[in-house]
Amino acid sequence: MQKVAIITGISGQDGAYLSQFLLEKGYKVIGLVRNNSKTPLRGLNYLGIEREVQIITCDLNDIQQIIKILQNEKPSEIYNLAAQSSVSLSFQQPIDTLSFNIISLLNLLESIRLVNPAIRFYQASSSEMYGKVAQLPIVEQTAIHPLSPYGISKAAAHWTTVNYREAYNLFTCAGVLFNHESYLRGDHFFVKKVIRESIKINKAKSNILEVGNIAIRRDFGYAPKYVEAMWLMLQQDQADDYLICSGESVLLRDIILHIFKRLNINEDRIQINPKFLRPTDIEDIYGVPYKAKIKLNWNYNMSFFEVLDLLLEEELKNYVEE
Repeated sequence: MQKVAIITGISGQDGAYLSQFLLEKGYKVIGLVRNNSKTPLRGLNYLGIEREVQIITCDLNDIQQIIKILQNEKPSEIYNLAAQSSVSLSFQQPIDTLSFNIISLLNLLESIRLVNPAIRFYQASSSEMYGKVAQLPIVEQTAIHPLSPYGISKAAAHWTTVNYREAYNLFTCAGVLFNHESYLRGDHFFVKKVIRESIKINKAKSNILEVGNIAIRRDFGYAPKYVEAMWLMLQQDQADDYLICSGESVLLRDIILHIFKRLNINEDRIQINPKFLRPTDIEDIYGVPYKAKIKLNWNYNMSFFEVLDLLLEEELKNYVEE
């Protein structure tokens, strides 16, 4: 019998690449969107799989809608990728961020508990929930101290996922994915913005690259490889939580300089704009995916500068002058 997987947040990069991965595995893939007529499915279109994915309109704040979908579609797996995922925006809209990221998750878990407790569930946790850490690298046991409303919302959703596994014996897994990039990344994310704006400078369509704090370090990876780990978590005999990361951090300034070098741009084109600075920021963060390598047999060995070259090449191939 064909497995059925439901993906929330299917309009994002992870939703698109995960859909492609599951389709290749023979799944029937269903994507939930809030408004079918207004939700851009650019990622599915770009990968050429838009006609292979069934799209259903669903407000994740309405548990009755979720229950009805589970009863009708009978999924074996659910991947919850839906969230207000911008750290910067979460400082501007903390109530909306906390409300949606927590309540939508609760509605999904309660629906599984009520309709079919055998459904396997994946929650997209985030490295942002660790925030202020006393010691690096981060491991699964590292204490959580979020520094943003987004991080707080993700921490609450993470522990709720764990609680439903422990209290109700549901197969719920949380994947703590560190930053992961692709061509399908949203335009407001740092790496995507740097590449796009640098290309404009290279083509004399812009003069400067405006950024915030680039004296910080982040653990970056490649999104198409990271979605494989999501699927692997739900194929195990026992549910558990895993860090999915590269194992090293990269200075944001070095990312800019790498792209500038590829495009022959002088570093004096970098301009720090105070409006992009956050009230609080994590200076350095990286994890070790040891548990994922051992238990999931997930192997990741890409340098992020290799990833940057791939992203730049793909961005140049698809560049259209505005």
